[in-house]
Amino acid sequence: MKQIAQNYKSGKVSLEAVDPPAVKAGTLLVRSCYSVISPGTEGMKIKEGKMNLAQKAKARPDHVKKVLSSVRQQGLVSTYRKVMNKLDSLTPLGYSASGVVEGVGRGVEGFEVGQRVTIAGAGYANHAEFNVIPEMLVTAVPDDVALDEAAFATIGAVSMHGFRQGEVKLGETAVVVGLGLVGQLLVQLLHAAGVKVIGIDLDKDRCKLATKISGASVAGKPDDTKIENALGRLTDGNGADCVYLTVGSNSNAPLEGALQMVRDRGRVVCVGKTKMDLPYDECFKREVEFRFSRSYGPGRYDPSYEEKGGDYPIGYVRWTEGRNLQAFIDLLAQGKLNIAPLITHRFGFDEAVDVYEQMNAGTLEGMGLLFEYSAKAKTTRKKAKLSQTFSSKETVGIGCIGAGAYASSMLLPHLKSHSKTRMEAVANATPLSAKNAEDKFGFNHSGTDYAKWIKDDAVNAIIIGTRHASHPHFVCEGLKAGKAVFVEKPLSVDYEGMEKVAKLIKKTKNNRLHVGFNRRFSPIMQSIKKQLGDAPLAMHYRVHAGQLDKASWTHDKEEGGRFIGEAGHFLDVFAYLTDSRPTHVAATKLPNDEDNLAVTITYANGSIATLQYITHGGDKLPKEMLEISGEHQTFVMDNFENLTHYRQGRAATIKKGFGNNKGQKQQIDAFVEAIVKGDDMPISLECLMDTTALTIAAVEAAKSNQTICLKEYVNRAG
Repeated sequence: MKQIAQNYKSGKVSLEAVDPPAVKAGTLLVRSCYSVISPGTEGMKIKEGKMNLAQKAKARPDHVKKVLSSVRQQGLVSTYRKVMNKLDSLTPLGYSASGVVEGVGRGVEGFEVGQRVTIAGAGYANHAEFNVIPEMLVTAVPDDVALDEAAFATIGAVSMHGFRQGEVKLGETAVVVGLGLVGQLLVQLLHAAGVKVIGIDLDKDRCKLATKISGASVAGKPDDTKIENALGRLTDGNGADCVYLTVGSNSNAPLEGALQMVRDRGRVVCVGKTKMDLPYDECFKREVEFRFSRSYGPGRYDPSYEEKGGDYPIGYVRWTEGRNLQAFIDLLAQGKLNIAPLITHRFGFDEAVDVYEQMNAGTLEGMGLLFEYSAKAKTTRKKAKLSQTFSSKETVGIGCIGAGAYASSMLLPHLKSHSKTRMEAVANATPLSAKNAEDKFGFNHSGTDYAKWIKDDAVNAIIIGTRHASHPHFVCEGLKAGKAVFVEKPLSVDYEGMEKVAKLIKKTKNNRLHVGFNRRFSPIMQSIKKQLGDAPLAMHYRVHAGQLDKASWTHDKEEGGRFIGEAGHFLDVFAYLTDSRPTHVAATKLPNDEDNLAVTITYANGSIATLQYITHGGDKLPKEMLEISGEHQTFVMDNFENLTHYRQGRAATIKKGFGNNKGQKQQIDAFVEAIVKGDDMPISLECLMDTTALTIAAVEAAKSNQTICLKEYVNRAG
């Protein structure tokens, strides 16, 4: 299939040939008939893409703040790789479309193949011939509603949520500043609700459209005297009950103008992206109320709603984004909205690149811009083209399942540059991510279906970088196919998954498994290990993981949570330094907070270790600090950059040669060499299982506030 993509680093827009997305539980496969081009949102993204790095940073100060925080925690090199990888990637465009259902995922009810629907959401309703959409973002379209008009439902829902945020009532007066697509639809909604509307825009044609088609009483430029006269006439000189800002601007002028027009204790609702420097005296004296309108309603940016289908009870949340989409379609069916005059341009999807070039050049003027898709589009998949001639004794054919941010920045670059690897195939749930990995790392094939190549003789090793809960499944698939498997931590988020892998290994006799515990391979850990003897150690590892967005999937209980997702790294360091198996674990956690734990472990050789894992410390605190004491010496490791050695009354600090190197490259080297030479995997299977069981048991110990004997725990769990 074809899909529009933008490389944000270069700004280049391209029409890519990719595999269709894979249908999952709770989703629908929809063949696109129409998709709406947003001159505002997409135009801004195209413009930002053409900027240099300094200009991009200035345009997105929120991202710069995150980058600086990452540098303090993760180090400059690691952060640079992640940022460059994210910038130099293909990203989708589009968020409002309509089409026909071609496939229904498990658990989806109320939809069937052939049904006409509208689809919503950035990253879901892309400009692509086929899209996979969570069921909460799909709305049925009745036969008497044209699909080209239904394609505007997402933008209509943005307008509708803005309308609701203003809480305007019958007979009140509203001003809409910015008469683009969202503004025109908002004017129509206000007019249909019996609200008197004044429209403001610098474009005279948009003003004419607002009065002749959308229902504004009057529309004009901000300084037009007829606006002032109409506002006085319609409000008896009191000012508007509500002013909606549906304009995109870097100037404070729209806000200042709104304050001049709104009545005492009136409301200003920000729907667009505009500067909001509030003049205190003006706002204070009249108690003006400011509100923001977040996209198309409650549920937006909430994975539990959008991805998992957890609807909000109507008694508590009357108008969710899904209900707003449905309400917009209902108004179309009732003839209450007039969309056809807003559609100014129609383009064949093959013209997409030229359309965006015109947008960037400023030569494309219009409001409602549509892509039209061919009804002949097929869900054809590209045939895998893997190496036909190779020697597995000399080189390792790499197959990758999941090419997300970590794999693309920390694993795949090292695999690509290795002299003994061949980049054969990559699979990812999202087609653009798979295509991006193919282009960037030189894979022979990319797609959304790993089953097409996992058994191919050209692939010797499987790299798994998917979400955590899926790891046991993909590990077992790789091992059953007779491949060596590298899975990013954790091996499993629960004991059941770990046991599944263990049983599969016993059944197939294939124990060529490695888990991405890279820190033991770092130069700084290697240096410490060389200077340790056999005596028991006392170790303390403080990890400041930092805060993540609450919507991040790593918080999901089904994915194990943050501690299970990351703690294996640090527990493996203990195993490496002690050369001993853990025997008991005790743990406590902060009240009502499973992400912040203090864990104490004892080892068979008498060593003891504590892991303090915190997420909400000071934002300038470096991520990791480790103290190791034993044999009358102490090592202090500071964030993989500095190492201080205390011994015989002296403190020797080594500040060079480490550079926040956490061993990712060295780990890849060890994994590849083990396959080429037929040696054992870099970490023993016993140690991998111990660390996985220890991680899971630590969480249970924190919940029960009891010390757990690992041998008894494993026997009980098994």
